[in-house]
Amino acid sequence: MERRKFLKGAALGAGATALATPALAQGGKTMTIVSTWPRDFPGLGTSAQRLAARIGQLSDGAINVEYFAAGERVGAFDTFDEVASGNSQAYIAADYYWVGKHPAFAYFTTVPFGMTVVEWNAWVKFGGGQALWDKVSGEFGLKPLVCGATGTQAGGWFNKEINSPEDLKGLKMRIPGLGGNVMSKLGVSTVSLPGGQIYENLVSGAIDATEWVGPYNDYFMKFYEAAKYYYTAGMHEPNANLALGMNKAWWESLSDWERAVIEAASAEETANMYEEAMALNGQYLNKLINEQGVEVREFGEDVWDAFGEAAAEVFEETRDHSDLAVEVDDAFQAALREIGGAMALFETKFVNERNRVLGLGE
Repeated sequence: MERRKFLKGAALGAGATALATPALAQGGKTMTIVSTWPRDFPGLGTSAQRLAARIGQLSDGAINVEYFAAGERVGAFDTFDEVASGNSQAYIAADYYWVGKHPAFAYFTTVPFGMTVVEWNAWVKFGGGQALWDKVSGEFGLKPLVCGATGTQAGGWFNKEINSPEDLKGLKMRIPGLGGNVMSKLGVSTVSLPGGQIYENLVSGAIDATEWVGPYNDYFMKFYEAAKYYYTAGMHEPNANLALGMNKAWWESLSDWERAVIEAASAEETANMYEEAMALNGQYLNKLINEQGVEVREFGEDVWDAFGEAAAEVFEETRDHSDLAVEVDDAFQAALREIGGAMALFETKFVNERNRVLGLGE
């Protein structure tokens, strides 16, 4: 797939795609979904389209799904207000895009030094995280469900090597969420751009660096044409779970069966998106290295330590926002230490020793 084809799909596409059969849809509920991703956008966009299609399929057309990619109905960053107002029934997005509405939204996508996908899913499903997410979203008339995950994201693309914290100073970087706040404290000038606008800004020199997702998703973005250095795991997005944010009044108007259909489709796509990325990241990392000559780097410990110090300040500032922000941060940090502590002794210990014995990641 050519980059311009999927980046410009929103502007050139035919608009909404009706995903339920017309005969069945006539007497059913309509669910208009707006997305922050361009049409046919590898990984993120294709996952959103797959979820929309699956809801229609599982409901046998009783839920008539109309899907609009970014720019086809509203702009990528206008999806929140579109759904909160009731003009559309749902958005598919990363909820940390809405930290300007409330900083606690960040915890329901990803936060610096936070949980991995497995840890976060455990917290949301079985540790009280969903109730807190409902509470934050409910203040804006929304009901959220998790509908995807990318896994631990790459540290990003840079047009120079980052050998010390001082190398970050003065850089212009696309990085949203609380991770962007961490970078700002280290002297980075940060911006938040929709995915479809990053390449042009990087090529033009409007930004010097960007984070996106990981090798599978990043390969299609062709960032390697403008940035030579690709950094492995970053502090900013250890899980990056995505949201199906629905208008709360509309959600409450559904029958138990209709809600169960949407919940089932969302849970299925959460697993599918994450597992697809895990299956393809290695393949596309090899392509980036062997076909495009990308130089893979990792941040040194002094850079990680600087990230950690800045992140501690960011969390304190986030807590200062409101009692609800404190409630969410308290719950998140407690779950991280309990779930993550057990993970460290079992899954993480095994993976580290396996990789050492087999020589993986060298």
